[in-house]
Amino acid sequence: LGKNVKKPKITHETGQEKASDYISVRVDETELNPYYSAKMIKNVKIGPSPQWLKNRLVAAGIRPISNVVDVTNYVLLEYGQPLHAFDYDRFGSKEVVVRLANEGEKIVTLDNEERMLKSEHLVITNGEDPMAVAGVMGGASSEVRSDTTTVLLEAAYFAGTMVRKTSRDLGLRSESSMRFEKGVDPNRVAEAAERAAILIAELAGGEVLEGIVEANHLAAGTKEVSVSTERINHVLGTDIQAAEVAKIFERLQFSYEQKGEEFIVFAPSRRRDIAIAEDLIEEVARIYGYDKIPTTLPKTVTTPGALNRYQLRRRQVRHFLEGAGLTQAITYSLTSPQKKQAFANFANEGKAVRLSMPMSEEHSILRTSLLPHLLDAVSYNNNRKVSDVALYETGSIFLSDEEVLTKQPKEQEVLAGVLTGHWLNHPWQGERKKVDFFVAKGVLEGLFEVLGVAPDITFTKAEKRGLHPGRTAAILLGGEELGVIGQVHPDVQKEWDINETYVFELDLVRLLEHDKHVLVYDPLPRFPAISRDIALVVDKDVSAEQLKAIIVASGGKLLTSVNVFDLYEGDRLEDGKKSIAFSLTYLDKERTLTDEEVSAVHDKILTQLESEAGAQLRS
Repeated sequence: LGKNVKKPKITHETGQEKASDYISVRVDETELNPYYSAKMIKNVKIGPSPQWLKNRLVAAGIRPISNVVDVTNYVLLEYGQPLHAFDYDRFGSKEVVVRLANEGEKIVTLDNEERMLKSEHLVITNGEDPMAVAGVMGGASSEVRSDTTTVLLEAAYFAGTMVRKTSRDLGLRSESSMRFEKGVDPNRVAEAAERAAILIAELAGGEVLEGIVEANHLAAGTKEVSVSTERINHVLGTDIQAAEVAKIFERLQFSYEQKGEEFIVFAPSRRRDIAIAEDLIEEVARIYGYDKIPTTLPKTVTTPGALNRYQLRRRQVRHFLEGAGLTQAITYSLTSPQKKQAFANFANEGKAVRLSMPMSEEHSILRTSLLPHLLDAVSYNNNRKVSDVALYETGSIFLSDEEVLTKQPKEQEVLAGVLTGHWLNHPWQGERKKVDFFVAKGVLEGLFEVLGVAPDITFTKAEKRGLHPGRTAAILLGGEELGVIGQVHPDVQKEWDINETYVFELDLVRLLEHDKHVLVYDPLPRFPAISRDIALVVDKDVSAEQLKAIIVASGGKLLTSVNVFDLYEGDRLEDGKKSIAFSLTYLDKERTLTDEEVSAVHDKILTQLESEAGAQLRS
């Protein structure tokens, strides 16, 4: 930078004969090859290059071959311009024709590989046969050999995009192709040819014929690009003065005109990448020093990211379930028709969406329930001696009301869980509790409490495909079905080869979008409460929920809580009967209740239980 480049002197003696008497040039594809020139050198003697030339080529990583070939490689390093030397006698014609190859046309290149050409590849021909692949590699049939006496020297400018595509298609990357791909200086092509001709004459004893034969279709003119110091400083965030910008352009050897703070830069032909003001700004930044460009934060109005209500409540679900001892699972969205039939989804609706090109039958439809793959996970763990498994998953199921899709299926996010084995297992303390229906139900009840929807949740006996008919309940939210909970049917357990397993699945969207009950502060009572327990003998088909509803309706405002604490079915009861025990709590926040007041309400409750449910006090 900032130093003048000293170019070699281009002066040499020429013979009496003219190059145009030996060769002519025709270019059919001027856009792909805007410039092509040919020089003729006669009476050359092929031999080894002098040591100085060999040393410079080896230092650049190029293997010396012969004096003529080494000269073309050396000029490539000097000028950045690829050249190619043909054996004129083997070229077989007095005409160079640059054209597109015929589809399927073949050529044997200098590496002795036969290559099949395509119709978009540019070739150098003798009017009939390809002698070289333009910009990539010469042909073996016309290469310079030890008996070569006349050299046809090619210097051309080929379109970089064409050379890159040809090189990629043929799987052939050369020093020449890399130079053309990156772009060469079109104004140095003829100069490079003259330089090579001089060296060949010196090192190979050749005679350079007068003139250069060329086909020149290069667009004339210099590209002008304008930029101002204000624009430069605005983009870079600097405070560079106009004098410093001018000095940078001089160091880059960019000629320019300055009008105050405005610069009109004449992009040199060697820098084809300089096309717009931003290119000049990049050059200024590079020379000025990237380390001198100040670091500043953008001055904008920032909006902090946050989770929406649904995302926050979904995170609550995950935190609670993981805190309760369940592990999150992520299963595949594709399943098989057989597994789809094993379980009904919680809403008992929707047809399976079949893939048009499934990978296998095992993954041929979109899932309509999360439970089958969760049971796969249980089976996988059981087979590896892990018997205590508690998993949950939040994911999408896909439902459609069409056999053949004409619209997008309904994608619905659901929550599912699976529990098996022991819920508690503390050998040291002697505590062991197996998973049962009430463990799974307790986990969900805790979740509903955290979400603030517990008062609107009820459980009712239900029957669902794939679940035990006597140990399954529908989960209702506001009187409408939200999901299902129950034990996996013994036949399904056998099919999956798993032990007693309990599952739940519910509509996560409805659950999280349901209005949360507002927490209300209830002060500690100043007056004592009275608790009474009752054990009721009822028919086996009467549920505890039915009895609780009667108790709550009959108890009035004095009854503050009702809890089931015992269930008995045994020899001491008649066939078809069971005993359910409740604990009832009575309280008046304004005064102390008397036994007579409590007894009156209590008797009313017992009367209603007997009349509505046929319940009798167990003696």
